[in-house]
Parts: sequence; structure tokens; C-alpha cells
Amino acid sequence: MRTQAVSDAILISRFINGDEKSLGLLIDKYKNRIYSFIYSKVLDKNATEDIFQDTFIKVINTLKKGNYREEGKFLPWTMRIAHNLVIDFFRKNNKIKVFDNTDEFDIFSILKDESLNVENQFVKEQVYEDVKRIIEELPKDQKEVLIMRMYREMSFKEIAEITGVSINTALGRMRYALINMRKLIEAHNIVLH
Repeated sequence: MRTQAVSDAILISRFINGDEKSLGLLIDKYKNRIYSFIYSKVLDKNATEDIFQDTFIKVINTLKKGNYREEGKFLPWTMRIAHNLVIDFFRKNNKIKVFDNTDEFDIFSILKDESLNVENQFVKEQVYEDVKRIIEELPKDQKEVLIMRMYREMSFKEIAEITGVSINTALGRMRYALINMRKLIEAHNIVLH
């Protein structure tokens, strides 16, 4: 018996050789799974449609350039493209902050409390700056998981899907982020009130 992967490879080969309809068949075959995957992440119909189209634009461009090397793995390859575009979507829309050691990072903006007196406000701002500095020192993968979990309140399942790792890896990154934050707090002699 021929597997579904073989027919994908045949369709891809036909498309590369000029048969435009073959790509249409591939898209029809997987469109519901890919669309559902994207929608489950962004929860916005318009954004989902844009990301879905961008996914297949990348697929078409990669195939036409002859750079496709995932024989027999069309769906996982396409899902990886969609996954990366979902992450790009969140980054562009500041739904997941990207940290480039800039002053734009504002994780405690939600904590502003007008009732604080001047001294308490100063202490809170100092803690804010200290925590900001510590988070910026974390490795990128740990920083990303920490922000998604603590500030976007995402589940580890959602984090695992968006970052393309297992739930255990996401949990491990969070654990190491917290361990590293403790070490950095001690190394910088920071007192959190």
C-alpha cells in the first residue's frame, strides 16, 4: 500500500514540474487542519486567513525555488511554517514581547497604583527596573516562556504549541528561568520588597 506521504510527494513533484492543480489538491487536502491550527492560536478570523495565505505563499515560493527537502513530510513542514508565522504575528502585534535590551519593555505597566505614596512609588519603580533587568538577562527561550506564562497567562500546552516544543521542555524552560532569576537576584544583591 502506498502511504499518503507518497501521494504528497507525487503532487509536489507535479507542481514543481508546472502542474498548478497539484498544489491545489495538496492545499485542499490539509487546509482544514492548517486553518484550525492557526485559528486555535490567534483566535481571530481575519488574522487566521492572513496567516493561512502567508503560509501557502511561503510554501509556493519554497517549492518554486527548489528548496523543499522534506520529502514525505509535507504536512509537518507546512505546520512549522504556519507556527512560525503565528509567532511572527504575535511579535508584530506585541502580544508576545520580543526583548532586545531596549527601554520599551514594560511588564509592570499594569501595576500602576495612583494611591501609592511617593516613597512606595519609588520602591515599586526600583523593583520594576530590577526585575526588568533580570528578565532581560535570561536566555531567549527561557525569557519567552516566562513572559507567555506570567504575563499572557498562557497554559504550558499553549506555550508548547506556539514555541514548537514539548510540554516538558516548556516546563523545563520555565523552571530554569525561575532558577536563573533567583541566581541573578542574588548576584545583583537585589532586595525585592
